[in-house]
Amino acid sequence: MQTLHDPAIRGFASDNYSGVHPEVLAAIAAANEGHQTAYGADDYTARLQQVVHGHFGEQAEAFPVFNGTGANVVALQSLLPRWGAVVAAKSAHINVDEGGAPERVGGMKLLTVPTPDGKLTPELIDQEAWGYGDEHRAQPLAVSITQSTELGTLYTAEEIRAIADHAHAKGMLLHVDGARLSNAAVSLGQPFRAFTTDAGVDILSLGGTKNGAMGAEAVVVLSEGAGDGLVYLRKLNMQLASKMRFISAQLIALFEGELWRENASHANAMAARLRAAVEPLEGVGFAYPTQSNGVFARLPEGVADRVRDAFFFYDWDASAREVRWMCTWDTTEGDVDAFAAAVREAVGAPQLAE
Repeated sequence: MQTLHDPAIRGFASDNYSGVHPEVLAAIAAANEGHQTAYGADDYTARLQQVVHGHFGEQAEAFPVFNGTGANVVALQSLLPRWGAVVAAKSAHINVDEGGAPERVGGMKLLTVPTPDGKLTPELIDQEAWGYGDEHRAQPLAVSITQSTELGTLYTAEEIRAIADHAHAKGMLLHVDGARLSNAAVSLGQPFRAFTTDAGVDILSLGGTKNGAMGAEAVVVLSEGAGDGLVYLRKLNMQLASKMRFISAQLIALFEGELWRENASHANAMAARLRAAVEPLEGVGFAYPTQSNGVFARLPEGVADRVRDAFFFYDWDASAREVRWMCTWDTTEGDVDAFAAAVREAVGAPQLAE
C-alpha cells in the first residue's frame, strides 16, 4: 500500500501520534500464524496472565480491551452498583476527555474536585465523599486517580496508600487510570506493584497504546473486592475482542521484558531535554513540574501559533497561554532540538551556537 503521509513530519501534541514499536509489530505478526481460539481462550492471553502476575502479583487478573476509555468505563462499572458514583479530579481524563462515556455508557455519576496539580488527597476526596444513605444523592463508592496525571505529575506510593486507606475506610474502592503507568514507574524508580498492588489499589487500567502498542490496553483486577462482573461487562461495553490474541501479543511484547521501561524512559528523557532547552528563554514559564513525558509551558503572546506552523501541539489553557507538549517513545533528540529552536526563534531569542 502507498504511504499516504509524510513520515518526516513530527509533532508534540500527543503520545498517541507515534507509530507502533517494531517489536510490537513483530509480535503481532508472530501471533498471526494459524488458528487460535477466539475471545481470549488463546495461548497469548494465557501468557499475558503470567506476565501480569510478575508485575502485580499472583492474584492479579488481566482483561484485555481495545482502548483506554473502554478500560476505564469497564473497570469503574465493575466497582459500582447502579446508584454508585466516582470521586475524581476535575482534570481527570474520565471527566474531560472521554465524551461523557463513564456517565452515558457506564451509567455512573462523576463527582469531580478541583486540584492544584491534578492529584487527589484524602482531604480533597472528602469534598465529595459524603451523603451516604441519602436517597437523593448518588453514593460515592469509588475513587479514581490517574498515574501519571493529566498534568504530568506523579503520585508517590505513600500518597496512593493514604488515598487507598482513606477510601477503604469509607467503603470505597480505588481505581487507577494507568494510561501512562510505565512513565510513572520509570520516573519513580519503582516496580509497578509498589504503587499499585502494595499501595492498596483495587483495579487498574493498564496502558499500552501511548507507549508503543498499536492499540492495546487492559483492565487489571488487583484485589478480591474488585472486578465484579467484568467477564460480562467487557462484552456488554463492546470491549471484548474476538481475535484477542493480537491485543494480548502487543501487551506481552511491551511488558514481558524491558521494552515498556525502555520506551517510557526515553519519552521521559525527551520531555526533560525539551524543558531544559526552553526553560532559560525570556517569557517562558511552566505550569507544573515535568515528572513524566509531558511539558506544560506558558508562552508569550503569539508564540504558540508561530511554532505551530512547523510542529503541531495543543493549547491546554488558551486563556493563560498554556500549552501541552508530549514526548513519546520515538521522539528523537533531533526532534526536541529542532522544536526548541523553533520556540527560541518565535520568542525572538538568539539561536544557540552549534
